[in-house]
Amino acid sequence: MSKPEPARYRTTNWKSYNDALERRGSLLVWLDRDMDWLAPKAGKPGRPPVFSDAAIQFCLMIKGEGRPGNSPVDCCQP
Repeated sequence: MSKPEPARYRTTNWKSYNDALERRGSLLVWLDRDMDWLAPKAGKPGRPPVFSDAAIQFCLMIKGEGRPGNSPVDCCQP
Protein backbone atom coordinates (compact mmCIF):
# COMPACT_ATOMS: atom_id res chain seq x y z
CA MET A 1 0.00 0.00 0.00
CA SER A 2 1.44 3.41 -0.91
CA LYS A 3 1.55 6.43 1.34
CA PRO A 4 -1.06 9.13 0.81
CA GLU A 5 0.18 12.23 -0.95
CA PRO A 6 0.90 15.08 1.50
CA ALA A 7 -1.47 18.02 1.45
CA ARG A 8 -0.38 21.04 -0.56
CA TYR A 9 -0.99 24.44 0.90
CA ARG A 10 -1.50 27.22 -1.58
CA THR A 11 -1.63 30.90 -0.86
CA THR A 12 -4.76 32.42 -2.30
CA ASN A 13 -4.61 35.87 -0.69
CA TRP A 14 -1.16 37.15 -1.62
CA LYS A 15 -1.73 40.70 -0.34
CA SER A 16 -2.54 39.45 3.14
CA TYR A 17 0.41 37.04 3.03
CA ASN A 18 2.87 39.76 2.00
CA ASP A 19 1.54 42.16 4.65
CA ALA A 20 1.99 39.46 7.30
CA LEU A 21 5.60 38.93 6.19
CA GLU A 22 6.29 42.65 6.58
CA ARG A 23 4.71 42.74 10.05
CA ARG A 24 6.70 39.69 11.15
CA GLY A 25 9.92 41.69 11.24
CA SER A 26 8.53 44.79 12.93
CA LEU A 27 9.40 45.79 16.47
CA LEU A 28 7.37 48.23 18.54
CA VAL A 29 9.30 50.02 21.28
CA TRP A 30 7.80 52.17 24.02
CA LEU A 31 10.11 54.74 25.58
CA ASP A 32 9.72 56.44 28.92
CA ARG A 33 9.67 60.21 28.43
CA ASP A 34 11.26 60.69 31.85
CA MET A 35 14.35 58.63 31.04
CA ASP A 36 17.56 60.66 31.18
CA TRP A 37 19.36 60.36 27.85
CA LEU A 38 22.22 62.71 28.69
CA ALA A 39 24.73 61.92 31.40
CA PRO A 40 24.79 64.15 34.48
CA LYS A 41 27.68 66.55 34.99
CA ALA A 42 30.51 64.64 36.65
CA GLY A 43 32.51 67.57 37.99
CA LYS A 44 35.73 65.63 37.43
CA PRO A 45 38.61 66.41 35.10
CA GLY A 46 38.57 64.80 31.68
CA ARG A 47 36.03 64.43 28.97
CA PRO A 48 32.52 64.01 30.40
CA PRO A 49 30.31 61.17 29.17
CA VAL A 50 27.65 62.22 26.67
CA PHE A 51 24.93 59.62 27.26
CA SER A 52 23.61 58.12 30.49
CA ASP A 53 24.14 54.48 31.41
CA ALA A 54 20.43 53.77 30.90
CA ALA A 55 20.54 55.17 27.35
CA ILE A 56 23.59 53.06 26.49
CA GLN A 57 21.99 49.90 27.90
CA PHE A 58 18.81 50.60 25.93
CA CYS A 59 20.73 51.01 22.66
CA LEU A 60 22.71 47.82 23.25
CA MET A 61 19.51 45.92 23.97
CA ILE A 62 17.86 47.16 20.76
CA LYS A 63 21.02 46.34 18.79
CA GLY A 64 20.86 42.75 20.05
CA GLU A 65 17.19 42.35 19.13
CA GLY A 66 17.89 42.90 15.45
CA ARG A 67 20.16 39.89 15.03
CA PRO A 68 18.74 36.69 13.58
CA GLY A 69 18.63 33.72 15.92
CA ASN A 70 18.29 35.82 19.03
CA SER A 71 14.94 34.54 20.26
CA PRO A 72 14.31 32.95 23.68
CA VAL A 73 13.60 29.62 21.96
CA ASP A 74 17.07 29.51 20.38
CA CYS A 75 18.82 29.39 23.76
CA CYS A 76 17.00 26.17 24.70
CA GLN A 77 17.63 24.26 21.47
CA PRO A 78 20.37 21.59 21.50
